Amino acid sequence: MIKTPDDLRLMAQSGKLLAEVFHMLDRQTLIGRSTLDINDQVERFIVEDLKARPASKGQYGFAYVLNSSINQVICHGVPSARDVLKDGDIVNLDITLEKDGFIADSSKTYLIGNVPAAAKRLVRVTQEAMWKGIRAVRPGATLGDIGHAIEKHAKAHGYSVVRDFCGHGIGREMHEEPSILHFGRAGTGQTLKEGMTFTIEPMLNQGSAKTMTLDDEWTVVTRDGKLSAQWEHTVAVTATGVQVLTLRQDETA
Repeated sequence: MIKTPDDLRLMAQSGKLLAEVFHMLDRQTLIGRSTLDINDQVERFIVEDLKARPASKGQYGFAYVLNSSINQVICHGVPSARDVLKDGDIVNLDITLEKDGFIADSSKTYLIGNVPAAAKRLVRVTQEAMWKGIRAVRPGATLGDIGHAIEKHAKAHGYSVVRDFCGHGIGREMHEEPSILHFGRAGTGQTLKEGMTFTIEPMLNQGSAKTMTLDDEWTVVTRDGKLSAQWEHTVAVTATGVQVLTLRQDETA
C-alpha cells in the first residue's frame, strides 16, 4: 500500500493528465449529447491527445472508458447512444487513466442546463462532503476519521450515504487495499501512513441509501428513484497532510 517517492511522482503525472480530461469536458456543451458520444470523445482525448490508456476499458469486461450516471443512477452507469442528456439532468462522469504503469481515478457531477434547486443542493453538498473527507487525511489519522467527516456533513443536510460502494486504494492496480468507507466513527479503523494512495468518492442520496442493480449487471440506481450525486478524487497521504493527485484547474486543495 505504501508508494515510494518515484511511485508518487508517476501517480501525480497520471492524476494531472486525468484533470486535463475534466478540463476538456468543462469546456464542452453536454446538453443534447448522448453519454456514448461523450465516452467516445473522452477515449480519443486520452489516447490521442494525452498518449495515455483509459484504464476502465476492458476491466472486468467493461467495454467503455467511463461511467455515466444520470439522476437516480448512483454509479456504474453504462454509456449509451439512447441516453441523451437533457435540460435539468445531473450526470456523474467517472473516468480513469493509466500512464507509465500508474492509475488515477476521479469523477465529477455535472449540472445540465437549468437544474432544479434541490438537485443543485445535492450536488453541492456531495462535493463538500468529499472535501470534508479529504481534509481529514493526514499521517496518524484513521480511515474512520474520513468516513465520519463525510457522513456527518451528509446527515447535517438531510442526505443518506451509500454504503454498498466505497473508495479504494489505487496504484498499479485500479483496486488495492484499503477500502475507504464514506461513513464511520472517528478514531477507528486503519491508521493512515505517509505514502498511502486511495480514492475518496462519496455517493449521497436524496432519499434512502438503499441501492438496486439493473439487469445489465452494471448500473446501480436508488431503490426509491430519488436523485444521487457523487464526486471523487485520488489522494496521497503526505508527511504533513494530503495531496490531491487529480486536482482540477478550478479547484484549490
